[in-house]
Amino acid sequence: MKITSDIFQEKEIIPAKYTCDGSNINPRLLFEDVPKEAKTLALIMDDPDATDGKIFTHWTMWNISPDTKEIAEQSAPNGAVEGETDFGVVGYGGPCPPKGVAPHRYFFKLYALDKPLCIPAGAQVGQLKEAMRESIIEEAEYVGLYGRR
Repeated sequence: MKITSDIFQEKEIIPAKYTCDGSNINPRLLFEDVPKEAKTLALIMDDPDATDGKIFTHWTMWNISPDTKEIAEQSAPNGAVEGETDFGVVGYGGPCPPKGVAPHRYFFKLYALDKPLCIPAGAQVGQLKEAMRESIIEEAEYVGLYGRR
């Protein structure tokens, strides 16, 4: 399984348009080689470089159809459910590291699951991780960078 983007290259800078310094919309993501046995997909975008060692959650989504080949810019696939970010809002929250620090890493993690998840919209990342803990068939990740001056 593979997750990529045609907006930025692996381990390269995410354009400002997709951050708090721009339009703060999600970039286009592309999915390939999803396992045939997957019943659903889940996505977590997080920043492990956040202050105080906390992993900061920027986006969660689950119950994505396994037939999904892309998440278009500024959208969520039909039927997918989004969770609450560490910004306290449901949906996408783009990179927004403190000014003057080294660029942070933003991990887009895709999970193939063996069953749909029964958690409500707006759930937090801990609930998502617990719900999918024993259902992960395969996972993939794609990393982008972003820093502010």
